Amino acid sequence: MTAPLATRMRPRSLAEFVGQEHVLGEGRLLRRAIESKVMGSMIFHGPPSSGKTTLALVIAAELQARFVTMNAVLDGVKELRHVVADATDNRGRLDARQTVLFVDEIHRWNRAQQDALLPHVESGLLVLIGATTENPYYSLVGPLLSRCQIFELRPFSKEDIIGRLSNAIADAERGLGRLNLDADAEALAHLAEYAAGDIRNALNALELAAKTLQTDEHGRRRLTLDVAEESIQKRAVRYDGTGDEHYHYASAFIKSLRGSDPDAALYWMASMLEGGEDPMFLFRRMLIFASEDVGLADSFALTLVVSAQDAYERTGMPEGWYYLSHAALYLALAPKSNSTGAVFKVMAHLKESGAGSVPGHLRDKTASRLESTYSHRPDAADAYKNPHDHPHHWADQRHLPGSVDGRWYVAGDQGREKTLWDRLQAIRNAEAP
Repeated sequence: MTAPLATRMRPRSLAEFVGQEHVLGEGRLLRRAIESKVMGSMIFHGPPSSGKTTLALVIAAELQARFVTMNAVLDGVKELRHVVADATDNRGRLDARQTVLFVDEIHRWNRAQQDALLPHVESGLLVLIGATTENPYYSLVGPLLSRCQIFELRPFSKEDIIGRLSNAIADAERGLGRLNLDADAEALAHLAEYAAGDIRNALNALELAAKTLQTDEHGRRRLTLDVAEESIQKRAVRYDGTGDEHYHYASAFIKSLRGSDPDAALYWMASMLEGGEDPMFLFRRMLIFASEDVGLADSFALTLVVSAQDAYERTGMPEGWYYLSHAALYLALAPKSNSTGAVFKVMAHLKESGAGSVPGHLRDKTASRLESTYSHRPDAADAYKNPHDHPHHWADQRHLPGSVDGRWYVAGDQGREKTLWDRLQAIRNAEAP
């Protein structure tokens, strides 16, 4: 048996498939469709090693269908034409079987390539099963989505993986049963936990450990926790810096900062960095957060993030971890205000109503004087009240066009912003006539 254990132990039937209970549990739509052998085209999306290809193989086996595989990275419309021609020939035979076309990484196909599938999916010539690690609602064309049922597959749970490992140890035909392997519960738990939902990773680590163990006087091998730790030394990080996980992790990071949870913020940030994320991406997100979510409640937050980014660029890693942590922790602990978003309310108003004329007393003093001279009218700019000539450097005058009743900015009640707003209100109340 030269194939890796993960390949040999790939489920061959629905009964052997473990996990994904949210779509394959008793009474669930996908299970009902498979059992009734009434299948339409579908898209599986989920992280790597969540069973997309395996489930497609199981479906084809349950349907007793022809199973044809294409990879969107390597294959295109030319190869699709060959598949369509073969499926058409097969349909004309007396013993014709349904053709299931599995397209891996289907999001890699452009619009024209995806459109080429439509008539054959529509006619029923092909039952399409597409697999993607991307969000299909972003990466696939609408007409194809409308013809497919969408199923999201999730990372396998620790319990799912332990079950598969135990099956592999007991299986003498395809697994490790002939090796007389005894595995401690702690060892299997370690492999399952460090695999982080990746069954392939756990099975391959198990095989490596089993085949390198020495037999005892009874001809048996024992997998202990120490051996398991040697076999899978680095915990897998389920993070893809170019796929949906990139946005999910970034969202979790920002929402943890916004929720003032410093531990969660460090967790998601470190997960992204361990998965290969560019630290500058995280600094950019924190710069935005410093104004968008901390804002005037603590304006120093923006300065601190800029300084941390500058320090990182000067020293790099591993010292850069300190600057990233410094910035993230400060933002998580800082008082929060999203009042700077008032600018988007103003932009919406301008888009709807346009910009108003500048009131006379706010116009440029020189230009207004020239206009007054040549028109022989009073200089409207003379009505301007310079705040520096008034107590508290504030004067009661209008600064918006007469037709605009703007109340876009709503001051936050946290940190420095509340102090600044209270001061302004006190000045206005004291100086207004």
